[in-house]
Amino acid sequence: MVRILVGTAGGAPANNFIMSLRATKDGDHLIGMCSSPTDLMLADVEERYVVPYADAPEFPARLDEIIARTRPDFIHSQHDFEVRALSRLRDRITAQGPRMFLPAAATVEACVDKWRSYDIWKKKGLRVPDTVLVEDESVLRDAFRDFGGKVWLRAIEGGGGKGALPTDNFEFARLWIERFKGWGQFTAARCLTPKSVTWLSIWYEGTLAVAQSRRRLSWNFGDRTLSGVTGVTGVGETCSSPLVDEVALATIHAIDAKPHGIFAVDMTYDDDGHPNPTEINIGRFFTTHYFFTEAGVNFPKIYRDLGLYGKFPTLKKTINPLPDGLLWIRGMDVAPVLTTLEDLRRATGDG
Repeated sequence: MVRILVGTAGGAPANNFIMSLRATKDGDHLIGMCSSPTDLMLADVEERYVVPYADAPEFPARLDEIIARTRPDFIHSQHDFEVRALSRLRDRITAQGPRMFLPAAATVEACVDKWRSYDIWKKKGLRVPDTVLVEDESVLRDAFRDFGGKVWLRAIEGGGGKGALPTDNFEFARLWIERFKGWGQFTAARCLTPKSVTWLSIWYEGTLAVAQSRRRLSWNFGDRTLSGVTGVTGVGETCSSPLVDEVALATIHAIDAKPHGIFAVDMTYDDDGHPNPTEINIGRFFTTHYFFTEAGVNFPKIYRDLGLYGKFPTLKKTINPLPDGLLWIRGMDVAPVLTTLEDLRRATGDG
């Protein structure tokens, strides 16, 4: 029986990971830790532990206590800041016994900071949206002038569309950054189209184990935000594209010549139909990865088996092993539905 410590347990991203491990029927002993006691109650785990936020000074010592008490074989988290904290503590953690399956420390740091990763891609010649680090009002004003009168603002760290705002109003943009105390912590970019795609992949010492593309057809509750982005996918669809594969591989290798662990490349299409990388969710799966488990490819099982045993999956295809057109439809307080685009059209009278 494998003992696995799961960070941010009870949140949707970690619960998708937990559900995928439960689906293996392997009987893993799951230990949950989270900074929210109420979220912990939503986690299907055998043990629960409250921890400080990952950037709190008390986090390392509390993690040591939990490791000493629970003796996990493996540790994984589904939150950027906790992934970064675990990465920074990797030598201290592994000295106590648990294994982790993380990308290189420099890779984690580069990907958690969206401005740093953008700068790397730009310098290496990848096609990315024009972007500036908004250090003061003059930079913001220049961005409006240079990017066609409309910009996309976002925080350089954090998921779920943190701080995201598309606007053609300079004063609104200025107040938005002021609200978040975000000078030097926000970027302004040229606006692209609403179309996006994610390329989720697992690597082992430079060898690709599996990768699958998924396009997002809608955000849940997008009409309740100024940006339309919530980080909560409403409908996702499996897809495949040689161009997406090519861009994703180039995006990853620009950051890390020998990838190891989880790399989830988010791309947004420009007006020419070319996918531009906007971030890599590093060391963690995107929230709705249980979609792939239900469809027949269990990414967390592959990740666990590689991280613990170096065991590669047996798949007919390494890239996009799932068929195109599978849909994952999500809502609040209702189980997700796995279906196909064809079945959806028939059920709604459009087929």
